[in-house]
Amino acid sequence: MARMPSLFVSHGSPMTAIQPSAAHDFFLNVAKDLPRPEAILIATAHFEGRAPLLSVDEAPAMIYDFAGFPQALFDIVYPAPGSPALAHRAARALADAGHDAFGVSDRGFDHGTWAPLCLMYPQADIPVVQISVQPDLGAAHHLDIGRALAPLREEGVLVIGSGSLTHNLYELSRSGRQLEAPVRDWVVDFTEWVAGKVEAGAQDDIAHYRERAPFARENHPRDEHFLPLPFAMGAGAGAPGKRIHASYEYGLLAMDAYLFQ
Repeated sequence: MARMPSLFVSHGSPMTAIQPSAAHDFFLNVAKDLPRPEAILIATAHFEGRAPLLSVDEAPAMIYDFAGFPQALFDIVYPAPGSPALAHRAARALADAGHDAFGVSDRGFDHGTWAPLCLMYPQADIPVVQISVQPDLGAAHHLDIGRALAPLREEGVLVIGSGSLTHNLYELSRSGRQLEAPVRDWVVDFTEWVAGKVEAGAQDDIAHYRERAPFARENHPRDEHFLPLPFAMGAGAGAPGKRIHASYEYGLLAMDAYLFQ
């Protein structure tokens, strides 16, 4: 059984699933360079909890957690099976590391999960378990959660953090919806700081990004879309990350992706 990497992706707008873009093309092709996983464990920024929550449904439904988008998005169904067994193994691994974790039912796939996966694995034949982020507990906590789950990679589990390298929807609403708008300098400064730290394996800097990164609060008014990055970094078991995609959308959304092997 191949040891899987861990992966951070910026899922962007739900339109990523259907709209041509550099990020759309990345998702169409990235799985070709990875071993085929036995299962996928994905931390999605659109699933929040005060403690780690793991989806346990055998046949997860769909969540369309947005409004005002084309009907084509609401027509997407990603019928991948769940894996209660993987959810329980993950919960045990977290408990062994001192973290209470809980299984939850009736938790469908949100677009942080199905938007990238419908492009990466369109056959929807790989079991998928979602794990929540805990925005009140910060980046260091998510590094630790990822570390606790790193052994699952030896079982063929692809660990993914699905968020957004930058995510300021207030500024996005003010600036309009032009996909190729000029990129703001403060978005580039933050993006390149993160790239340098991830590729250096500087976990302590990522754990304290809100204090150390330039324009951290401007790019992340809330933590929830950043936290999948330290989660994936922790699951990388100390390996430096490799930036495998970089692009910008709407002048504000950095669509970077990182691989940890």
